[in-house]
Amino acid sequence: MGKQDTETEQKLVVNLSQDNILAFNSLYKIYSVRLYRFAFSYLKNEAEAEELVQEVFTTIWEKRTELDPDLSFRSFLFTIAFNIIKKHFRTRMYLQKYFETGKESDTDPATMQKVMHDSLYQYIEELVASLPEKRRAIFIKSRFEGKSIAEIADELNISHKTVENQLTMALRFLRIHLNTEYK
Repeated sequence: MGKQDTETEQKLVVNLSQDNILAFNSLYKIYSVRLYRFAFSYLKNEAEAEELVQEVFTTIWEKRTELDPDLSFRSFLFTIAFNIIKKHFRTRMYLQKYFETGKESDTDPATMQKVMHDSLYQYIEELVASLPEKRRAIFIKSRFEGKSIAEIADELNISHKTVENQLTMALRFLRIHLNTEYK
């Protein structure tokens, strides 16, 4: 990538971080085909590669305000893709291990449900760990510790509205990723 390309990319990242959809579309046009080829080289499945591209760009849009134009956008993009691919293979291997090492009785519906539950729980833990620090803390206090919005607001010394907004964003993030992974 030449100096001019790097400067253009930096401008697009700055504009994207300011909610510019045209910058997002430009970055999508620049990288979507390369990202698809990268994903397909690992996944060997067209539909999964297409889904990965969509998931990566959904993540980019969600994290647009956190982007640093001085860092390589391309590296960030492909790191996200590679992490999604690793998660995909972990889930696939996890399921395969259950089927290969299990006895015939291990493939009953209850075992299948446990495998899916364990895999889903592990995936949710990974998603929660990827939330921004403040959002993650609020989500954990709410969903895992069972604290009310008022308790969380008092404990963290923030407004009720902030807690509600952070929970809404965390749940939206989880919903998007769970819908993508477990359709």
